[in-house]
Amino acid sequence: MTATTVLAVAAHPDDELLGCAGTLARHAAAGDRVHVVLMAEGATARDAVRDAARRGDELARLERAAAEAARVLGVEPPRFFGFPDNRMDSLPILDVTKAVEEALTEFRPSVVYTHHGADLNRDHRIVHEAVLTACRPLPGRSVRRLLTFETLSSTEWSSESIGPAFKPRHFVDISATLDVKLRALDCYGGEMRAFPHPRSAEAVAALAKLRGSQVGVSAAEGFDVIFSIEP
Repeated sequence: MTATTVLAVAAHPDDELLGCAGTLARHAAAGDRVHVVLMAEGATARDAVRDAARRGDELARLERAAAEAARVLGVEPPRFFGFPDNRMDSLPILDVTKAVEEALTEFRPSVVYTHHGADLNRDHRIVHEAVLTACRPLPGRSVRRLLTFETLSSTEWSSESIGPAFKPRHFVDISATLDVKLRALDCYGGEMRAFPHPRSAEAVAALAKLRGSQVGVSAAEGFDVIFSIEP
């Protein structure tokens, strides 16, 4: 069977894990080539890292965590574009879209995962829009399937005033890779919180079990389908 090339496009370091780490690990275990692109740096919006020295240390920590998480999942080292954290609305959407197009040209994925379009986090919504624009199924494009994921502590806090609520229509059984997802999240120890915060290991596992129960498996990740083209 021919290996599939997969691309996950996430706004911030650890979004890729919260959204689809179990699925990415499953792709990797099947022999697929899996790439991760992180669009924003994920640190400079925090009050605690305003000064340059601490900001640099935090950015380096996040990049190391992302690289280690990729190793745990068995995927390629992540690509960082370094857009400003929680300030992507200060950029022309064309700049963000062109960065995504650069990744698509480099990796030629047939499957792409990215954020849900009505997420509370503004950066997530901008990345969603840029990915949809870059992945339009025009002649000669490589992308055959485009799916969006939910991001705990952001997607569930959205509102219908932003857009339709996340409703998964595609499910991936991650019963065999949930533990891998949780181990990858451990690499981002500073980003995780104690239960009952949604960014806790317990909440991540609970959501996986809920999505699994909706389709008759032990654990799953849910996705919305933007398009899926059968050959």
